[in-house]
Amino acid sequence: MECADIFDELIARELVSQSTDLGALRQAAHDRPLTLYCGFDPTAPSLHLGNLAQILVVRRFQMSGHCPLALVGGATGLIGDPKMSGERNLNPREVVEAWVERIRAQLERYYDFSGTNAAVMVNNLDWTEGVGVLEFLRDIGKHFSVNRMLDREAVAARLAREGISYTEFSYQLLQSFDYLELYRRYGCRLQTGGSDQWGNITAGVDLIRRVEGASVHALTTPLITKADGTKFGKTESGTVWLDAGLTSAYAFYQFWMNADDRDVPTLLRTFSLAPVPDIEELIAVTADRPQERTAQRALARELTALVHGEPECRSAEAAGLALFGHGALGDLDARTLSAALQETPHAVLEPDMITAGELPTVVDLLASSGLCDTRSAARRTVQEGGAYVNNVRISDDAWRPAMHDLLPGGWLVVRRGKRSVGGVRVPGHSDASAT
Repeated sequence: MECADIFDELIARELVSQSTDLGALRQAAHDRPLTLYCGFDPTAPSLHLGNLAQILVVRRFQMSGHCPLALVGGATGLIGDPKMSGERNLNPREVVEAWVERIRAQLERYYDFSGTNAAVMVNNLDWTEGVGVLEFLRDIGKHFSVNRMLDREAVAARLAREGISYTEFSYQLLQSFDYLELYRRYGCRLQTGGSDQWGNITAGVDLIRRVEGASVHALTTPLITKADGTKFGKTESGTVWLDAGLTSAYAFYQFWMNADDRDVPTLLRTFSLAPVPDIEELIAVTADRPQERTAQRALARELTALVHGEPECRSAEAAGLALFGHGALGDLDARTLSAALQETPHAVLEPDMITAGELPTVVDLLASSGLCDTRSAARRTVQEGGAYVNNVRISDDAWRPAMHDLLPGGWLVVRRGKRSVGGVRVPGHSDASAT
């Protein structure tokens, strides 16, 4: 792909929301490779799906021959971009420093740091920490209009309610200072981000024009919204993180598998690195045969492999198939099985539920796991032929599993019907051979 083609790609994917001058930006990219950046603040121990959307925009630029700067906000992370919902808690410096290192490690997965257009990792604390307050106010602050800063949507919303601290109000100056320093140090001429960052990014464009007399560019992508009105990247259990310790590979895989058909076109265009014609074909297949969930499976495989690696992707896919009766539960290792069942209704048996070495009945397992509200409902499930333990249908409501039925990690997989899966763990039994 030639350098200028990246803009045709982004437009085809509906990933261009705002640009200072798309024609001039296209020409600049045609003349020579761009150095560009998108910043990520360490306001949590991990990046999330919203961040991944921005990472992949920059990755597409690099795949097209441009040079990305992977910026982690060690300085801006100490301040926090204003939120509409209220003032951020200021995290201790040592916490932010630890999060910087974790996010650096995550970003290293997505950019190529070798070759002719190698990415460069940068931390804005390197050029911010040594600048004194008087120097900053004189050299940077004098170029900003408070009136324009007040127009920013998040700031206006906060002022209309509880107000905003000077700390968060000044965030725009720090982000603009980043763009100025990256222009000076690396010749950076493009900053990208979500459309909610338009005010911050264009403030940096204006600062460079005022201080350096140079013309640089801004490009934002649309914020992703879900068809059902819920926030993208959120599930009932919370945010979908890129760190496996916060969102398991299985949960990550299932997030894409459970995507609403109405959201598929946007998700494919935003997240898949497949060519646009292939994406349009997947969109057409989903519209024609939604029950096959072809696009969701393609997204789940591609994104889980990208974020967690191919082995974890295969394990997550195998776990999903096995839990719903389409694979061998015994082939799953304890870590994969446990991670999968933690995402379902599950319970750990109390010692008094194991009497004389006997495990509870199928009725008790269904009720204790939460798949059935009461023992009576569990009994009806068994009688109606909808009860399964380790993918085996159980028709006797007095049936009890034996210790040798335990799966790795001491788990039993219980299922009500075809789609409702849960787990019960027997403490003290770490593998399937426990007796």
